[in-house]
Amino acid sequence: MNFMKAMILDEKLNFKWADVADPVRKEDEVLIQVHAAAVNRADLMQKDGCYASPPEWPQWCGLEVSGIVLEAPADAEVKVGDKVCALVGGGGYSEKIAVPSGMVVPIPEGLSMVEAASIPEVWSTVYLNLMLEAGGMKKGDVFYMQAGASGVGLAAIQFAKLMGAEVITTIDSPEKAEFVRKLGADYVLDYRTEDVRPVIEAHPPTVALDCIGGKLMGDCFKNMVFGGRWIMIATMAGAETTINLETVWRKRIRLIGSTLRSRTAQEKSNIMHALQKELWPLFSQRKLISNIHAVFPIAEVEAAHGVLRRAENIGKVVLTLV
Repeated sequence: MNFMKAMILDEKLNFKWADVADPVRKEDEVLIQVHAAAVNRADLMQKDGCYASPPEWPQWCGLEVSGIVLEAPADAEVKVGDKVCALVGGGGYSEKIAVPSGMVVPIPEGLSMVEAASIPEVWSTVYLNLMLEAGGMKKGDVFYMQAGASGVGLAAIQFAKLMGAEVITTIDSPEKAEFVRKLGADYVLDYRTEDVRPVIEAHPPTVALDCIGGKLMGDCFKNMVFGGRWIMIATMAGAETTINLETVWRKRIRLIGSTLRSRTAQEKSNIMHALQKELWPLFSQRKLISNIHAVFPIAEVEAAHGVLRRAENIGKVVLTLV
C-alpha cells in the first residue's frame, strides 16, 4: 500500500499532518496531485465536529482544490499533466485526491493554481442558488447578500451585477466597504453601526442569498417583492426568526433551503461545466475575480482557519501544498 500526507482531524478534532493511504481511483474518477486547497466556512464547521464529509469522501476538510492530473479515464475532458481545479465533497487538504471526472475542469487560462483553487466552491454555490434555485435576475431586480466581503459574498455581488441587478450588502469594516463598492455593490452598510432594514424597505429585494439568518431575517423577509426568492444557505447569526406566514402566500414569496455539499456528483458536474462555459472567459479577462486575501502553507492551517473565524478576510484564504 502506498501512502500520502493529509491534514486529518484526530479523535480530539485537532489537525494532524499524517500518513494516509493513497486514494484508489475508480474508473470514472480523475486522480489529482493537489497544489492548493481553499478554506471555506464549512471547513471550520467540520473542524468543530458538526459538518462531516459525505460518506463517500475522505473524512477531513477541503471542498475545492487545484492541481495536476495524475490519472484520468480515457474519455475524460482532462488528461494526464493538465492543470485543473475541482469541486470536492471533502478531503481537499491532502497531497492527492480522486474526484468524479465531471467535477474536474481545466483552470481558467491565465490564472494561478492559488486563484484556481479559490473558485469551485463559492462560484458553484452562487451559480446553483442565483441561477438554478432563484432562476436568475435581470436589470431592475434587487439582490440582497449579507457578509458581502466573504468568498461567497464577493462572488454573489459580481454575479448579480453581471445579470443587471442592484446589490444591497453588509460588511464590518471601511476596508471591506471600499472593496465591495469597487465590485459594484450599490448599497453597502456596516451592520455594526447601521440598520439595513430601512434600505430593504426602500429597495425591496427580488432575490436574497442568506448565510446569516438570525432574528433580523424575518424583519427583512417581509419586504421582499411579490414573487421574491429568499435562499437560506447557513445560519451564522442563529437558526430562529419570526416570519408572518401570510406574507409568504399573499406575496408568493419562495423561502428556499439550499446546500451544495449534499448535491449529487451529476448535479455538481453540471454546475462546474456551466461555470467553465459561461464564466471561465470572464475570469481569464479579469472581468470577474476571486480575491485572494491570504495564502498559507498547509502546515499553517490553524492560522488560515483563524482568519475566517475572526472574519478578517476580504475574499478567499488558500492553503498551498506544493
